[in-house]
Amino acid sequence: MTSLSQKATTLLELHKPGAPVVLPTVWDAWSANLAVSAGFAALTVGSHPVSDSIGKPDNEGITFEELLTRISQISSAVDVPLSVDIESGYGQEPSRLIEGLIAAGAVGLNIEDTVHSEGGRLREAQEHADFVGALRTASDATDVHVVVNARTDLFVKQVGDESDRVDRAIARLKLAAEAGADSLYPVGFHSDADHKRLAEELPLPINAIADPAKGDLAHFASLGVGRISFGPLLQGALASEADRLLARWK
Repeated sequence: MTSLSQKATTLLELHKPGAPVVLPTVWDAWSANLAVSAGFAALTVGSHPVSDSIGKPDNEGITFEELLTRISQISSAVDVPLSVDIESGYGQEPSRLIEGLIAAGAVGLNIEDTVHSEGGRLREAQEHADFVGALRTASDATDVHVVVNARTDLFVKQVGDESDRVDRAIARLKLAAEAGADSLYPVGFHSDADHKRLAEELPLPINAIADPAKGDLAHFASLGVGRISFGPLLQGALASEADRLLARWK
């Protein structure tokens, strides 16, 4: 088994603007083995598909302990770096989040600025950066450099006027970068022009969400992104194919 410290280093080094790492988004040991068998060197674990897989809603509809149970199952099944979507932190202290993730076998995380435990409010820009900084401090106290992917929901929640939304996202994510993030996630489907601008003006590799049935790796590379994940879309595509197969037997 590769050490967690080595896995964290590998995950960080895979983030290359213009040559993005594809991290298939999985939800259990079966889907993780599927992705690793297909040749992928690292994975993301999505909150939405994990929640769906145990019959609970997204947006922190599961507990942090339930998430850790699933992460432990996945890390026991595959020997690759895992980055975990921890939503807005499940109301936990940053030190507890880092401790729990490492103990479960993860070496990376997504942290978003929508606080589900507080009515879905959006953290203020500096507040989110401070949370990112606290995660970095907690990680630095261990021997594992947990790769922090700082996410903003400005686009998916359509916060404020569209005319300056990219400007505000860049300002917000720059604060997260200064606080210790390793990659930045302006989650949403963007125009090519906006994707290029985000990639050029942000100081760290950016994460793009892609539809595995429609997206194109070379195109995302040309936009300058450094990391690609699928959110709930891989699970959704497999569900659609299952519907097609099962419909033949009705």
